Amino acid sequence: MARNRQPIAKRCKALGISPTLMGYNKKTTNRNSTTNVRRKKSEYSIQLQEKQKVKFVYGVLEKQFRGYYERAARMPGKTGENLLIQLECRLDNVIFRLGYAATRREARQLVTQGHFTVNGRKVNIPSYQVKPGMVITLRERSRSIERFKENLEANSSIALPAWLSFDANTMTGTIVAFPKREDIDLPVEETLIVELYSK
Repeated sequence: MARNRQPIAKRCKALGISPTLMGYNKKTTNRNSTTNVRRKKSEYSIQLQEKQKVKFVYGVLEKQFRGYYERAARMPGKTGENLLIQLECRLDNVIFRLGYAATRREARQLVTQGHFTVNGRKVNIPSYQVKPGMVITLRERSRSIERFKENLEANSSIALPAWLSFDANTMTGTIVAFPKREDIDLPVEETLIVELYSK
């Protein structure tokens, strides 16, 4: 399975996003910040950067991202928003949002290892699409793992998105609704991605 193994801080600096968006609170991108004088970017370059930003944040490679875009284009509504909603509804992203993992990369690994069930069935596919009404539970055998306790405790102060609910007693998260654009805290101009693919 292909994975993006680029250094987080370096890639964040290149794309102009904060490492905290990726879940890395202690990383900084201030190295050589004054020496990086760049020339004016072309329209294509700006559009490409927006696409790369979204791909990097969600950990998706080009072929899979293209598939998300094509599905989003067939859906009713705005293509750009549909694209972000699909990415936000990936199981690995939901695990990250619920606070089980410190980063999306860690969430992807935890899902692959089979620590979670969706509606009572074990799911180990990070790209699995969740829908309203689905219930995600940490498996009984995984609840004693210290890693989950530490992550949930560290993330307890972070506000849960409105489209999710979480019960700490039963270690259960529920998809209340599909996320709306205002629920997605990604600083990206999705219309530029649509323009890029429309050429």
